[in-house]
Order: sequence, then structure tokens, then C-alpha cells
Amino acid sequence: MNILADPIELARDAVLYSHENKSLLRFIACGSVDHGKSSLLGRLLFDARLVPDDQIETLRKDTGQLTGPDNELDFSLLFDGLAAEREQKITIDLAYRFFATAKRKFIVADAPGHEQYTRNMATGASTAELALILINAQSGLTQQTRRHALIAATLGVRHLVIAINKMDIVGYAQDVFDAIERDFRAFATRLGDVELIFIPVSAKKGDNVVHRSRAMAWYRGPTLLEKLETVDATPRAAKAAFRMAVQWVSRPTPDFRGYCGLIAGGIVTPGQEIVVQPSGQRTRIKEIITAGGELARATIGQSVTLTLTDDVDVSRGDILADAAAPASVSDRFNARIFWMGQSGDTGALAPGGRFHIKLGTAKAAARIAGPIKLIDLAEDAAIKPADSLLSNEFGLCTLELDRPLAADAYDDNRDTGSFVLIDAESHDTVAMGLIERASAEEQAAPVRTSLIGHVALRVARLFGARESHSRSIAKALSWRFTGSFDTFIIGWLITGNSKVAGSIALTEIVTKIALYYFHERAWALVPWGRR
Repeated sequence: MNILADPIELARDAVLYSHENKSLLRFIACGSVDHGKSSLLGRLLFDARLVPDDQIETLRKDTGQLTGPDNELDFSLLFDGLAAEREQKITIDLAYRFFATAKRKFIVADAPGHEQYTRNMATGASTAELALILINAQSGLTQQTRRHALIAATLGVRHLVIAINKMDIVGYAQDVFDAIERDFRAFATRLGDVELIFIPVSAKKGDNVVHRSRAMAWYRGPTLLEKLETVDATPRAAKAAFRMAVQWVSRPTPDFRGYCGLIAGGIVTPGQEIVVQPSGQRTRIKEIITAGGELARATIGQSVTLTLTDDVDVSRGDILADAAAPASVSDRFNARIFWMGQSGDTGALAPGGRFHIKLGTAKAAARIAGPIKLIDLAEDAAIKPADSLLSNEFGLCTLELDRPLAADAYDDNRDTGSFVLIDAESHDTVAMGLIERASAEEQAAPVRTSLIGHVALRVARLFGARESHSRSIAKALSWRFTGSFDTFIIGWLITGNSKVAGSIALTEIVTKIALYYFHERAWALVPWGRR
């Protein structure tokens, strides 16, 4: 018996299959206020025929243009949905939109341009692989445009597309475009290793957005959509070592124990040796299980359940890492911080501040230690000493945790190298952070010790005991030399016998060096009087 397949179902399945296998690009549109970000994105969707007919009809009603040319439509209304945004003609909240072309899927974040909403822009840039930076051809490169470019580069965005908008207002002049490109390239030397491409566009007229402009024949580069569809969006972590933060321990039956999570880096295969961090236990992968069955290989971006060959202690918050290239384990990290606390609640970020940290799926108590440095965005990311960080400011600081956690540098892996700080009282998210590196003295795997030693270690970490043992020994020796010489002189004056005085001094050296060393270690645990 032959069964004929329904051609409609086959066509539908083919469309779904091709859609699922398209690559995904996350990008953010940013820049100064009134430079046309929302209008450009709306024009992009409209010209690419990605706006449904009913939305086009609503757009024409909202614009007051039921008939007439498309150039008269206000395309920003496709993204600015809040009443306040439409009244003020500005973007306030971060707006996300999903769309797909024949070649790729996209998630775009339309970021506000006002300085007071910089925290919203930073939130969108933290997950973006490309930044679309708009510059008004009339006003040129502004301070807020520099700030957004610096934030994007600092957050690890390595592809910057600079769209010089409103070229129709300046008569499509090439010299205007060239001048802005020169200014931005001179500024971009501070952005690090980034790819730059400059595209002259007109959001109102549609020039070089989807279709090539006839008015700018001097421009030979790609259109905006062509660039978005062809840019290499492969995350760096795809070529890095295997990482997976454990989200949940699955125990549907007493005979099964699986560890669920999203692969954040590299690939994993059955039989691969891994290390459970921060505990340091080693084992091997037994099975890779998904909703569709077992896999012979899983890679970054896949949600999987892993079973292990050995019965080891693994819980939510642990990281499963490649045994040949494990993450750093530390209770002390150097980090870049973007402070989002408002003056009315948490206020400024200052040394000694205590928060909850969420790093991947792990949580711990955190304390701001040591001096804070400000990354001054007004002076092209100059680093300056600071007493504190105010809202919307970037800085450098050191975090001390109440227990060791596993992490990577943010430049190596964005998922295992980023965190948020949560206010302990209000439970508001007040900062986002990027790990630069773990403190060298704490990178060794945690040492199992007795209960008393474990408690003592935690007390020392809590109060910030950071003076090295060698320093304490050197101070003890120098002080003992001075004190024992004084004891010898006093003993000689009292007894009149240099041998007796020398014996007293030598005995005192042995006993008081030990006493002074422990005295110093005890004082190192006391925060009182420190600056």
C-alpha cells in the first residue's frame, strides 16, 4: 500500500525546517537622541516587506496618511509603542523586535538615545553581537554617540555598523560622509579590536537601507540589510572550551540523575573528561540527552541534560567545564562595573558595599573591596581614581565573595564572565558586571579542611584579611631584632654579665617571634582603623 504525502504539509515542513536552521543575529540600534534609530529600523522592516498589512494600515492611520507616498509615513511608530514615546517623539524604553529574512533571523533592540536612559542601552548591548550606531549627517559625531560606542565596545560587541543617516538633508554629499567617517575612525582607536563599516543612509527616503541608492552612486559598499545578513555572528565562546552552568538536577526516578543547562561554550561529547567547579571533582560525560533523544555531540546554545559516569556531588550553580581548560575558581574577582543604582534608593557604589551577586546560575554574597576607578566616558574612556560610582557610570573594582565561584574572563565567554549585583534590602538589580580576571592568589581550587578551619577561613574572607604571610614574617623579624637588642642592653645593665644577657635575648627571640606572628595575623582580621 502506497501512502501519498500531502504536498501542502511537505511545503510547510520545508519552510519550518529552513527557518529553524537559519543563523540568529542579535543587534542593537543606538546613538544620540533624534538621529533616527526607530525610523531606520521601521524603514528596514517596511522595505524588506516584513510588516503585516494590518500594521501598515494602522501605521497609515496613526501617521494621518491613508494614501500617498511611503516616504510620508512615520516608521518610528513601528517601534515606539509607549504613549509618552509617541507624544515626545523619542525612545524611552528598550524595544525588542524579532524578524527574519530569507537568509537570517534577527532580534533587534531599539535603544533610547537620552543620557538618562543609558542603563537601558547598556542592558541591550550586553547580549548584542553587533551594534548599529546612527549618526545624524547634519550634527556629526556627538558626545552621546561616543558614549554608546564605548559602552558597546566595553560590553564585548565586536561588530560596529555606523549608519550615517539623513543624507538626503545634506544633499547626499560624499564630503560630509567622508568627514564623519574620519572623525569616527580617529575616535575608534580607543575601542579596541572592533570591525567598523560605514554606510550612508536615509531612513526617510529608504536610501541604502534595503535597496541601493541611486542618489549616492559614489558609495560602493553593501546596503544595511546586506551587511546584517552576511556579518559573521559566531560567538567567541563557540571556539572556546566546554562550559555549562547547571540550572537543575533532574531526578525523575531513583535510578536516574541528570544535570540540565544551556551550553555556554565549546562542544561536549560522551566520554569527554570534565571537571565540576568550584569543587574540582573530575568525571566523564556518559550521555547527552535532549527532548529529541540522545546526541553524539552538543554545542553552544543547546539546552541539554548530561549524565555522568561517576556519582559526584553536583548542584545548581556549579559549572561543568572541560577538564583540560577549566574556568578560574576564586572568591575574589577584578571586574568592570556599570552602576545602575538610583540616588533615591541604593545611591552610589562605594568600597565596603555589600550585595548579592548572581553569576550564571550561582549566587553568593559580595563585598566591594579596594579602590574604585572610574572609566570616564566623557574623556574617551580615561581611567581615573574615584571614591564612588554614580548612576550610569562605568568603573573598575574588586569583588570579594563569601565563597569561591567558577568564572571566565568576559572577553573569553560572555555567559560565564558576566554577573549582576542585587541590593540586599530592596532586591533591585543595581549593577551589571564583567569579569576581567580572578585574583591570582585565589585561583587555586578550594582546599577541603576541618570545620574549624573552614569557619576561620570564611571569617577571614568576610572581614578582608589580605596581608600575606611573608609580609607578616618580615615584620616579625625586623621588630624582633630591634626588641631583642633592647632586651640584651637592659639585661647587661642589670646583671653586668653579657653571657646571661645574651641568653635572655636569644630565648626571647624564639618565643616572641612566634607570638608576634600570630598577633599580626589576628590583627589582620580586624577591619577597625583601616582606610
